[in-house]
Amino acid sequence: MRKNVMTFALLAVAFIMVLSACGTAPTPTATAAPATQAPAPTATQPPAPTATQPPAPTATAKPFVFGMLLVGAKNDNGWSQATFEGGQYIEQHITGSKMIYLENVYSGSPSYPGQTASQLADQLVSQGAGLVFFNSDDMKDEALKFATANPKVYVIGVSDDWTWKDGKNYQTSANQIDIMGRMEYMKEIAGCAAALTTKTGKIGFLGPLINDETRRLASSAFLGAQYCWTKVLNNDPAKLTFTVNWIGFWFNIPGVTSDPTQVADNFYNTGYDVVISGIDTTENLVEAEKAKTAGKAVWGLGYDYKGNCSAAPDVCLGVPYFNWGPAFLATVKTAIDGSWAENFQWNNPDWTNINNPDTSAVGFSKGPGLSADASTKLDAFIAQLAGGLNLWTGPINLQDKTAYLTASTVATDQQIWYLPQLLEGMQGDSVAK
Repeated sequence: MRKNVMTFALLAVAFIMVLSACGTAPTPTATAAPATQAPAPTATQPPAPTATQPPAPTATAKPFVFGMLLVGAKNDNGWSQATFEGGQYIEQHITGSKMIYLENVYSGSPSYPGQTASQLADQLVSQGAGLVFFNSDDMKDEALKFATANPKVYVIGVSDDWTWKDGKNYQTSANQIDIMGRMEYMKEIAGCAAALTTKTGKIGFLGPLINDETRRLASSAFLGAQYCWTKVLNNDPAKLTFTVNWIGFWFNIPGVTSDPTQVADNFYNTGYDVVISGIDTTENLVEAEKAKTAGKAVWGLGYDYKGNCSAAPDVCLGVPYFNWGPAFLATVKTAIDGSWAENFQWNNPDWTNINNPDTSAVGFSKGPGLSADASTKLDAFIAQLAGGLNLWTGPINLQDKTAYLTASTVATDQQIWYLPQLLEGMQGDSVAK
């Protein structure tokens, strides 16, 4: 019965004319994504690591319109661009699908004064969307609110955990699916690359806001750095400094956040020669390039988007990035064929090839700034992770020295996802002041 109802609803909304919003706030018009060509077939293009065939093209009887709310710009060279291209991947593989989207959607955004993400999602539905992506943790509450109020519209929460039955925040939401990639592995790789490169032993982490996600990702980078500093280079752990400085949001909002340019400069001007980005934009790389031009030996690592190193190639050691296409495609297909079911996805890399665009949820792209020796050592570390090395294994203490994992104890998914503090050995705030 749910299959028939949802199918009818999706066919109906595809023909709804654009409606005007009431009130004095300007009505945003969702933009249709530009047409893109499907990628040339590769040797293997499975939709998941266990598949062996390319994703079969899917055709819909009627156009399938899906909407996307982007926290940033579609071309931010970071999180929002990676998500946007995940939507384009859907268009490439489902004939008749069409993406409409709104950019710069966040709490207090000047682009939509007085309007919430759930209200903007209503705008997308009025323009034909039968499924809406909420692409940021900043929209988490609004995603659930919208899903509850619109049970006949499919909702995908990117990075949310409402539909994780074993999570702390589970809420029954039959029309919602939450998706996240296991970026923790790629941050470990980034931390290792930083440790293999630093000459001063001082690594900075340019953090966004403080929450469970950012604590666990910063801590994963630290674990990777600590492992490669001590186990690969055989250095004294006491001579490694790892400091996290937070700006207050996913990207710079003048007058609201700390300026990431200034935060990055402060790292480079105080002896930190590698800065790992945890924000959606590339200030740390841009400032590293300026510092290098001024004669300093410094480097940076990007985040979120595979092409991130393009901001400053010479100083870029690499970028841990999200590859949303495979999971987005597989999930949208369930909305089309009626097999949709509430679930939570925390998707692994494809360890046979972490950079396979059709199988791996996350990847790591090496940058031109990575030396040949460091590259070789990094490959060996990646092979260890692929072989089962788990850095989230005790003994691990929290920043306040509270025991978190006893010796040989492997962290549960919940212990990683809901990490309450940074780890012992890290400098920086664990909670917002």
